[in-house]
Amino acid sequence: MQETLVTPLWCELMARYNRWQNRAAIEAAGAMEDAARKLERGAFWGSIHGTLSHLLWADHVWMARLDGWEPPKAGLAESAGFVPDWAELRSKRQITDARISRWAQALTPDALAGQLSWYSAAAGREMSLPKALCAAHMFNHQTHHRGQLHAMMTAAGAATAPSDLFLMPDLVGP
Repeated sequence: MQETLVTPLWCELMARYNRWQNRAAIEAAGAMEDAARKLERGAFWGSIHGTLSHLLWADHVWMARLDGWEPPKAGLAESAGFVPDWAELRSKRQITDARISRWAQALTPDALAGQLSWYSAAAGREMSLPKALCAAHMFNHQTHHRGQLHAMMTAAGAATAPSDLFLMPDLVGP
């Protein structure tokens, strides 16, 4: 992958998409009873709430690496319970999305250049990858888990919103 494919403008677009989709997911999940959100549904992170919590956790992990945020105290295995309270999860999601948007808006090509090195507990070893690839992974990871959320919420009878990038409201013309 060429690092030039992941630009500050692309990251800003993905941050806007992320924020739009997270709002829709939180709105759909918020219309559900807490027990339904926390019901085991056979997904990797168990429930709708667990998947939303893992997604928030992972965003904090990646932003700690990419922008110096405080990393979560919980590890990967605990990520589904990173934020157990619904109101707190909703609030932290909004704050996190705003911070990711501000990061993306301030990005320069130099900020995406070079390598990012870290110890990956998931891989069990030191990693070193292009920063641009790490940014692309963060946004791809978000989309992957929101697809799972969409499927779980649809199966549960929740009203879900469109998820196609081309339908993002600020991209659609008259």
